[in-house]
Amino acid sequence: MEDEQSFSDICGGRLALQRRYYSPSCREFCLSCPRISLRSLTAVTCTVWLAAYGLFTLCENSMVLSAAIFITLLGLLGYLHFVKIDQETLLIIDSLGIQMTSSYASGKESTTFIEMGKVKDVVINEAIYMQKVIYYLCILLKDPVEPHGVSQVVPLFQSAKPRLDCLIEVYKSCQEILAHQKAPSTSL
Repeated sequence: MEDEQSFSDICGGRLALQRRYYSPSCREFCLSCPRISLRSLTAVTCTVWLAAYGLFTLCENSMVLSAAIFITLLGLLGYLHFVKIDQETLLIIDSLGIQMTSSYASGKESTTFIEMGKVKDVVINEAIYMQKVIYYLCILLKDPVEPHGVSQVVPLFQSAKPRLDCLIEVYKSCQEILAHQKAPSTSL
């Protein structure tokens, strides 16, 4: 079963949450951000090139224009390949673990997997960000030395920064799977 719902990020931008239910013990959440705006890309490029042209007219050196074009292209490629994330995916399977995938605008993907045996809990935490209190979903990892302790906090959806209403939807499903996983199996 699959459904899609629209939410907002902390700045008011649009986010799309796709939920895929493969089984009672396996769910996937895909949080998609809007693609890069052609208007903003054109505005930044034109601003850099006009500034370079102004410098060119002052110093009459064609290297200024060449450098501006080169720096703009390198900056754009770097932004698309290392910064701009289009989609963040969370796949949770109660018997295996949790997989987090970030898909960049250039097509590059970054995947992290956490075994379910290392997961203590999934919680909604709060933080102060740009003079605001925001909420984020995170995975608490068990401390191998102290059984009731937490060794690490792994934040989810770091790029999209969804609002609390979106986080609650994902949180409830994660808690259902974790409860299903922690429930003692009864065999006859």
